[in-house]
Amino acid sequence: MTAIKHALQRDIFTPNDERLLSIVNVCKAGKKKKNCFLCATVTTERPVQVKVVKVKKSDKGDFYKRQIAWALRDLAVVDAKDAIKENPEFDLHFEKIYKWVASSTAEKNAFISCIWKLNQRYLRKKIDFVNVSSQLLEELPKVTEESVPSGENQSVTGGDEEAVDEYQELNAREEQDIEIMMEGCECAISNAEAFAEKLSRELQVLDGANIQSIMASEKQVNILMKLLDEALKEVDQIEFKLSSYEEMLQSVKEQMDQISESNHLIHLSNTNNVKLLSEIEFLVNHMDLAKGHIKALEEGDLASSRGIEACTNAADALLQCMNVALRPGHDMLLAVKQQQQRFGDLREHFARRLASHLNNVFVQQGHDQSSTLAQHSVELTLPNHHPFHRDLLRYAKLMEWLKSTDYGKYEGLTKNYMDYLSRLYEREIKDFFEVAKIKMTGTTKESKKFGLHGSSGKLTGSTSSLNKLSVQSSGNRRSQSSSLLDMGNMSASDLDVADRTKFDKIFEQVLSELEPLCLAEQDFISKFFKLQQHQSIPGTATEADDLDGGMLSRQHNSGTALTVLSEKDMIRQMMTKIFRCIEPELNNLIALGDKIDSFNSLYMLVKMSHHVWTAQNVDPASFLSTTLGNVLVTVKRNFDKCISNQIRQMEEVKISKKSKVGILPFVAEFEEFAGLAESIFKNAERRGDLDKAYTKLIRGVFVNVEKVANESQKTPRDVVMMENFHHIFATLSRLKISCLEAEKKEAKQKYTDHLQSYVIYSLGQPLEKLNHFFEGVEARVAQGIREEEVSYQLAFNKQELRKVIKEYPGKEVKKGLDNLYKKVDKHLCEEENLLQVVWHSMQDEFIRQYKHFEGLIARCYPGSGVTMEFTIQDILDYCSSIAQSH
Repeated sequence: MTAIKHALQRDIFTPNDERLLSIVNVCKAGKKKKNCFLCATVTTERPVQVKVVKVKKSDKGDFYKRQIAWALRDLAVVDAKDAIKENPEFDLHFEKIYKWVASSTAEKNAFISCIWKLNQRYLRKKIDFVNVSSQLLEELPKVTEESVPSGENQSVTGGDEEAVDEYQELNAREEQDIEIMMEGCECAISNAEAFAEKLSRELQVLDGANIQSIMASEKQVNILMKLLDEALKEVDQIEFKLSSYEEMLQSVKEQMDQISESNHLIHLSNTNNVKLLSEIEFLVNHMDLAKGHIKALEEGDLASSRGIEACTNAADALLQCMNVALRPGHDMLLAVKQQQQRFGDLREHFARRLASHLNNVFVQQGHDQSSTLAQHSVELTLPNHHPFHRDLLRYAKLMEWLKSTDYGKYEGLTKNYMDYLSRLYEREIKDFFEVAKIKMTGTTKESKKFGLHGSSGKLTGSTSSLNKLSVQSSGNRRSQSSSLLDMGNMSASDLDVADRTKFDKIFEQVLSELEPLCLAEQDFISKFFKLQQHQSIPGTATEADDLDGGMLSRQHNSGTALTVLSEKDMIRQMMTKIFRCIEPELNNLIALGDKIDSFNSLYMLVKMSHHVWTAQNVDPASFLSTTLGNVLVTVKRNFDKCISNQIRQMEEVKISKKSKVGILPFVAEFEEFAGLAESIFKNAERRGDLDKAYTKLIRGVFVNVEKVANESQKTPRDVVMMENFHHIFATLSRLKISCLEAEKKEAKQKYTDHLQSYVIYSLGQPLEKLNHFFEGVEARVAQGIREEEVSYQLAFNKQELRKVIKEYPGKEVKKGLDNLYKKVDKHLCEEENLLQVVWHSMQDEFIRQYKHFEGLIARCYPGSGVTMEFTIQDILDYCSSIAQSH
């Protein structure tokens, strides 16, 4: 075991600076016996670390290797299994329990005793020893030489705790000194006693030398003490001098403190002066208004361009001074208060000057513009306001300044501008519309019947005049409708195309003059009044209505909620106030045009739709777009009224009982309306309105044509239907109206059906007896008699057939056809020119009947040799000669 211990110390622990204290040969309990060694070690360097190391012999050789190590501080319990009986088993409780079986109980006890001693010496944490004899923990174990080898006993458990503690390994220097000493004594190895005696003698010599040295140094000690006394005296003197120096420096220190405090106050004063200078410079730089600006605000010329520019710059400078962001405490300075008061007075004074001057400019504009009205009174043009706008736009920046500094005066100017300009535009626009009305109605003399009189052509008593005109117009149209039946006149109005074209041009010129006028004024208002998104506050007294107030007045120091008005809303309100007469005047003009000729509503609908479409593309919410949109509603209403009137006139048509009907007047009016509408609505934006009107009108035409046909006494119903539907079909085919394709096909079908019906009705039975005879033949065949056996019937034999045929020679047939031609000519009207068409259809129908009779003769009377006394060629010759003779 000793050899193993030395080998382990040399090979495993010495390289790691560890010292092996105890070893036990063990194997794991309950498994295949694989021996290993548990070693208790301590490190040679401080702090000392105590470990339990498991060492195992390598499988590949005779050397040992370190397998696992546990720190002793991690050991919780040592369980010896039995404190009384000898038992080689024991447990070590680390992170888990390790069960071991020692090779002998003595080795186990020696190892546990070593662990107990190491725990007592090095560990603060006490390990629990369970089932361990108290004698083993208190005394050194008494191990016999037989149970444990002497070497191991002496090295591990032979000494007591002090021996283990005092043992210390020699370091390298000590080993070197011992080797030198032993080399100097030849008997050091052979005779240890002689070597020890020699060492003892040398030690005594050294002790004597030391004593003599101590005794010799006593004199030196006394000398040293004297020197120390002298040094203490010198120290006292130095301390005295230092005290005097300290007293002198104390006064200097006080003076320096006073100087330091004075310097601090001076620095503080300088700092305050710098800050004060900075504040003064800030106030002077930001709240000082140049004398030139003050003079411009007080006396500047607001009429010249140079004066306006100087006033604008001065106003901007004043606004900057007033809006400067003062630092905390500035508003409490008297000079600042006085300067702010001065700025307020300057602002108030200049705002009054500016408002007064602009009011005078507005008034002067009204007078100057009125002088130009005379030259425009005879022309259909509106005066140009561009020079006035150009002059006023020079004040745009000043208006913006006024808006931000004194909103009350800004709003007052806005109201005054609207008042002056609304009166001016009202005069201009009314005179303009009077000229338009005169040009529409012709000369002044002619215009009197429409309610116009006087040299200026002003409209008086418009309501009663237009009402009378409406009654006269409807009465005239009804009288025209009834007279048209007698006269054959297909015109729906006594105005020709030239008059309608003239009206269209005048109406277009009116809209073309109004549109740039409104757009120019709207652009000027936006630029001059700087109408951007802002907050406008309702007025304290009364809120102006849409026409009279126009703008929302400002309310000061009120809790009323803010009303946000956009630029477009403000502009639209102002435009509504300024041009409040445009919409009524346009409505009056539209009413006049409608009374002159209801078909004028077609022109007005197209023109107004185009201008509304153009205005909405520019700005859907603008005044012009809104106004024209409202007027368009009126025009559309008149258009619908025109369509309704035509349908009503269709229903009220009365036909003459003495003359033939011919083409009904409302059919001719529809043709006129459709032709006119197609020329007007070509490429128009509101084609859909016309298509809806077409559908209503054509339905009314169809219904009332049938109604008149049913009521006709002079002209057969089929003729009325045939002629009128033929006319409708021809009209729709010529105009090619896409939305009426179904109605065109329906008109053609009705025309064809009634043509066939009239031919059959008029032709009747020209060979009446022969027709009755063959009807009897067909009846017998229908009863089941064979066709070739019909001739054996007494009433239908060959003799009866020859007798009937002899009654219709060619001369009688031609006479009957001639009478028929005269009858058809009497029924049909000349303007539709359907006589030859009807006559040709009758010819075809007569030939069809002839062929039918011949077929019956051939089938029912075969080989009889009975034939008609005239041929098909004879029929063709008769019809041709009759048509040529008439």
